Amino acid sequence: MLKTNICNLLHIEYPILQGGMAWVATAELAAAVSNAGGLGLLGAANMSHDLLQAEIRKTKILTDKPFGVNIMLMSPFVKDVMRVVIEERVPVVTTGAGNPAEYIPALKAVGTKVIPVVASVALAQRLERTGVDAVIAEGMESGGHIGEVTTMALVPQVVDAVNVPVIAAGGIADSRGVVAALALGAQGVQIGTRFVVSTECIAHPEYKHAIIKARDRSTVVTGTSTGHPVRCLANKLTRDFLAMEKRGASLEEFGNLGAGKLKAAARDGDVECGSIMIGQIAGMVEDVKPVAEIIQDLVKGIPSIVNEISQCSQAK
Repeated sequence: MLKTNICNLLHIEYPILQGGMAWVATAELAAAVSNAGGLGLLGAANMSHDLLQAEIRKTKILTDKPFGVNIMLMSPFVKDVMRVVIEERVPVVTTGAGNPAEYIPALKAVGTKVIPVVASVALAQRLERTGVDAVIAEGMESGGHIGEVTTMALVPQVVDAVNVPVIAAGGIADSRGVVAALALGAQGVQIGTRFVVSTECIAHPEYKHAIIKARDRSTVVTGTSTGHPVRCLANKLTRDFLAMEKRGASLEEFGNLGAGKLKAAARDGDVECGSIMIGQIAGMVEDVKPVAEIIQDLVKGIPSIVNEISQCSQAK
């Protein structure tokens, strides 16, 4: 059985977290992941207090296992979101796009574990000093907003730099990725793209189908020139965005182009003009499966991989 310090910290069976992806990480997906032994996360994104409260309460109906909420600290509703998370005593909070330090005392007071996503060693060290419980070291292979360092390079450097447990994210889709993350010193993994293409995820069928059709080079990174790089599947939207970057468009123009595009793709199925924020492992996803099967595939494949590695080390 796969057990690490993350399992003990979060009271979960397997050290597998589901990414808190906006518009697709809803109660249905989060509860399914938690029920299967991992940690499901709600993607709060720009949810209002009332909408997030409804999702949290729905999750509590669907599972009696621990779950969490991913909070984007740049959201205009962040204070309301934090208030409802504290009111509802959500077991785990993961954060991105900012420093959660001002909220940590109140979260800790109700027993919530705080785990920020980091893209650099310096940020991991800075956030460790604020009292976080663990960090998620996310490489640039992941979907959505990304940093500049790959998972393979980032994870071991963060592991060496901090004393809290490290969770690896970015480019992990199967047992091989889990074993690799553990070999790099991580205590767990966070997976996003593979869980989007699950039975329980409410993402539009066209959104899932676009991921299944993807290959190894199907994603592109937009927003490099604006300072906010984002990895998505290539489509008309990304082509337009990259063309605007090439001609030096203003930040206002970019805002108008991108507004509402993630929802358009994930919920409405507009996979040409919508934003499909998916990681590079999309080329490894070939089918839609129930969450429980995805997690069991991840876990059951580990012993044979470890055995193969052991045999390689003994070969003469």
